[in-house]
Amino acid sequence: MDATIQSGQLPRRTDSARTLLGVCALLFAASAAVTAAWCGSMAGMGGMAMPGGWTMSMAWMRMPGQTWSGAAASFIGMWAVMMVAMMLPCLVPMLLRYSGAVCGAERLGLRMVFVGAGYFCVWTLFGVVIFPAGVALAALEMQMPALSRAVPVAGGVIVLAAGALQFSKWKARQLACCRAMPACRMPADAAAAWRHGMRLGLHCGYCCAGFTAILLVLGVMNLGAMALVAAAMAVERLAPGGARMARVIGLAAIAGGMLMIARTLA
Repeated sequence: MDATIQSGQLPRRTDSARTLLGVCALLFAASAAVTAAWCGSMAGMGGMAMPGGWTMSMAWMRMPGQTWSGAAASFIGMWAVMMVAMMLPCLVPMLLRYSGAVCGAERLGLRMVFVGAGYFCVWTLFGVVIFPAGVALAALEMQMPALSRAVPVAGGVIVLAAGALQFSKWKARQLACCRAMPACRMPADAAAAWRHGMRLGLHCGYCCAGFTAILLVLGVMNLGAMALVAAAMAVERLAPGGARMARVIGLAAIAGGMLMIARTLA
């Protein structure tokens, strides 16, 4: 394996790489615009005031005249678009590394499309799991005032725990997988590209478990929370010294969680 791959550096940008960057920039802009419009429309509907002084997001409720299947389809569709906006900056370097390791350049662009599709398929499946869990928890919170009152403290504890996770060896291993170069001379067929994309999605999902929990606590429709979480994920993957940056982010999350708990108990 050559020195470039061992060091984890990106391959030199060829014309195909520049095309990839351009397409990804357009896709990012489109997905970010759709996400912002969706969050704005949902925020305009308000939420449900809950015991404990917090507001339940409309993401876990049906709109008037909407079926649960329709609500699920709406959430999962918007979750998928939101994940494109949030995770694309992290995926682009992986695609560039893949393009430098794949066997042959024939139809390379199509192969990278399969990698990206496999990657976001995994993130969409996470949304399929999250929605029914969120709806079930919301139902319990509406039925049990004591549970609802505990939500603000529980949210702070989750943010604090997510920050502590940033210091774990498990997190370091997952982050290393996200930043690593693929093995040299990877097969270039569509099935292999799809599987590679799904593996990348799983590694990113594991690595971002704490960030995903923070996003759900702060509000899945909160644009500020989305931007903050997306920036944190990108920094620990793209900045030099990613492991060190992960710990810095962990300290910030721990401080934020402690502040949330203190405000609730004050």
